[in-house]
Amino acid sequence: MLKVQNLGYRVGERWLLRGVDLAVGEGEFLAVLGPNGSGKTTLLRLLAGELRPTEGEVFLLGEPLAVYGPQALARQRAVLSQVREMAFPYTAYEVAFLGRLPHLVGRERPLDHRKTLEALERVRALSLKERLFPSLSGGEAMRVEVARLLNQEARLLLDEPTNHLDPRYALELLCLFRALAYEGKGVVAVLHDLNLAGLFADRVLLLKEGRAVAYGPPQAVLHPGLLEEVYEVAFSVLGQPGGPTFWVPLPREVVRGA
Repeated sequence: MLKVQNLGYRVGERWLLRGVDLAVGEGEFLAVLGPNGSGKTTLLRLLAGELRPTEGEVFLLGEPLAVYGPQALARQRAVLSQVREMAFPYTAYEVAFLGRLPHLVGRERPLDHRKTLEALERVRALSLKERLFPSLSGGEAMRVEVARLLNQEARLLLDEPTNHLDPRYALELLCLFRALAYEGKGVVAVLHDLNLAGLFADRVLLLKEGRAVAYGPPQAVLHPGLLEEVYEVAFSVLGQPGGPTFWVPLPREVVRGA
């Protein structure tokens, strides 16, 4: 579905991202990890087509991303950004309905309104449909944005879903994206929590200073040595056979006392 070859992006003389290769198939969940400034958001914007690569190429469904027009691209990939500002006081329903725009030919149809209501119901935001979007809490607003994402019916979902969310909303959203992957969609999520990546992702891309340090299954990538190299702090791995694994950063005082 999605293939990236030798992807790089430069601003002036500085490379924000360079030499990244990855692939996401139908039904796969890829988590992108790395410290602040490692290139995660830049990668997401390149995959979304918001930025043009300085070098390398992004392929979507076998075609270079650059050949897609805006409407055709919007039918195939949907983006959930961490920035959720609305210039106009739309209702939650109107924000969710925006996901139908790539599919409209002339006037909206009853089908478009039915799908909007279904999307709001799936994210448990149907009761918010008459509320003004700016009046919603962060978690409520994110649910409505996810309804817009679902309403777009894209095959590839690109998201930065858990930023500024409390654990409850973060888990709810990642469970939904995991379910969408099981339904055959490709999901690329920029995450900041190693444990959530380990629980939900099929594969992990670990970035540092714009370059890929590791790429593969969570248990292979989330190795204490690699994590210490990337985040510059020691990690301990906790868990029991057959149970979940947890990656815990350790203060230097704990490491020295060990």
